[in-house]
Amino acid sequence: MPPLSSIQNNGQLREGSLRRDHTITVGTPSLLRAINERTVLELIHRQGPLSRAQAARISGLSKPTVSLSLTGLLESGLVREVGRSRGERGPSAMQYELNPLAGWVVGIDVGRKWVRAAIADIAGTILARRDERAKVSSARTLIGQIGGIARRLAGEGGVQWKQVTHAVLGSPGVFDPAHGYVAMAPNLPGWGRHGLVEAVREELGTNVNFENDVNLAALAERAHGHGRNVSNFVFLSVGTGIGMALVIDGQLYRGAHGAAGEVAYMPLGMGDPHDPANRRRGAFEEAAAAAGVVRIARKLGMRMPLSPEKIFMAARRGHLVASRVVQTEAARLALAIATVTPVLDPELVILGGGIGRNGDLLLEPIERELRQLLPFRPRVVVSALGEDAVLRGAVATALDVARERVFARSPVRQAAEVTTG
Repeated sequence: MPPLSSIQNNGQLREGSLRRDHTITVGTPSLLRAINERTVLELIHRQGPLSRAQAARISGLSKPTVSLSLTGLLESGLVREVGRSRGERGPSAMQYELNPLAGWVVGIDVGRKWVRAAIADIAGTILARRDERAKVSSARTLIGQIGGIARRLAGEGGVQWKQVTHAVLGSPGVFDPAHGYVAMAPNLPGWGRHGLVEAVREELGTNVNFENDVNLAALAERAHGHGRNVSNFVFLSVGTGIGMALVIDGQLYRGAHGAAGEVAYMPLGMGDPHDPANRRRGAFEEAAAAAGVVRIARKLGMRMPLSPEKIFMAARRGHLVASRVVQTEAARLALAIATVTPVLDPELVILGGGIGRNGDLLLEPIERELRQLLPFRPRVVVSALGEDAVLRGAVATALDVARERVFARSPVRQAAEVTTG
């Protein structure tokens, strides 16, 4: 659909103003009506409940055009009346909002330790959420768990699973759409096997997209967190694994093969370059992710059993060896940031993941190291969304897809596609 700026006098598109596949076409009445409906629908979605007069004033469309568009959207069940306005001069006016019953979405965050999922209506309201320990003994077990969680969520949200419009699943690794599998996900057993994507889609029985978990976290930060109004930033997730998402000129950058941001494989902290672990998981991940933090602590004499949580907790209590481990981890993360900064020049680095969220211990030494390494430095902050970043990104991405699909079901939109197809 063309942007709002292409709408001309009195809310109508001039003939020949619409481009489709770079070819100028003449706008038919049904097509123009579909465009105007889409404009009003997006406006109501962004701004919340609006009256006809408000929608006309903000969009620049004429009042008759807005009225016609709202009638079509009401008949399609995409918007609903929500009551009359108050507090403005003159008589009250009926207001309209996105109809939450027009569709539902599910977002799923699959990690080594947790499976988190939520269901939302098409307006973006979260209806139910579940967090369960991940059953990662095999891909089959994990897929079954995902299906069970999703269906229970639908029941808790008061809908049948078949009513769910779209689902998005975020996990470590790079989704290969050409071959239907997720590559570079060594922390989830069996997750990289062929047939995984088909198995998940068969289990869920609905439209589902796969996305890298760190990419989803970055999209969530762009929409709801520190990334708002920031054109260039990176999200560095440090936990069981390590990954980075790149937002350049306001858009998620994936690279030629979808592997942009796979900083786990940067040759930092390599040790033995021929170590098979470095080739499988990546040298930087081996050095700076959870297993690497525990390895440093063990070498420095901390007693087992150890985990990053215990080490950072001990550092907060003033444990000297634990504090040395944290300083070493901060130096490694600073080196990674210093490696990508001269290439991308991001305004902002957002830290996330189970380790990255320890900003009270990591931010100051990271910034100190960066001052020694670089003449220019990005701002470094901890994720505003915490452990929910990936899940919120999955829900937001599913909503974008679902709104497109729901709008495409409207009679006017279908007529327009038939006319121009």
